[in-house]
Amino acid sequence: MTIAARVCAAALLLCAPLAAQTKDDTVQVGDRILLRVEPGLTDSVRQQGDTFAVTPGPEVVLPGVGEIALAGVRRSEIEPYLTRQLARYLKAPVVQARVLVRLAVLGEVARPGFYAVPADAMVSDALMAAGGPTHDARFGSARIERDERRLWDGDALQRAIARGMSVSQMQLRSGDRIVVPRRHDAGTTVQILGIFLTVPAAIYGLTRIF
Repeated sequence: MTIAARVCAAALLLCAPLAAQTKDDTVQVGDRILLRVEPGLTDSVRQQGDTFAVTPGPEVVLPGVGEIALAGVRRSEIEPYLTRQLARYLKAPVVQARVLVRLAVLGEVARPGFYAVPADAMVSDALMAAGGPTHDARFGSARIERDERRLWDGDALQRAIARGMSVSQMQLRSGDRIVVPRRHDAGTTVQILGIFLTVPAAIYGLTRIF
């Protein structure tokens, strides 16, 4: 093996752990947790469930329990994790829990606004919760932003949507923005709408936030 090849191999080995660390689907500050517990912490949590904000720590504060640390907890594991934590206070609790991510869906969609989207929902579900692209949408130029930085756009975003990637798989956080720009020629947008209408209506638990 040449020296150059050895250097490249060593660089790849060093970069691999760093790349793995950037793939973060853990519960984030700003997320919300939809929670239902039997027996209940309160009447509202027992009967129809309630949502609780994830605060810095990260942690969540539950009535009658107090702070529960969430550092390093994956979004997909929130239900068994909270079941174990609440078993310290309740006898054999039955816990239903889900992480919601607050996303802005802006631009050329029927109902622009903020939506609390389940972390395991597809990004296309968030778009459909906002009514889907309008006839003036240039969906091929859609993008996802965080602050002033673009996270997803172009072919990468189109492939992610086509593959049915979830909010968590795309590492989106509360406050991220899905932006669908306006197009000058809306003649082919009907085809885009047709694609979205073929997506199964699995928009469970999506809530618009005013």
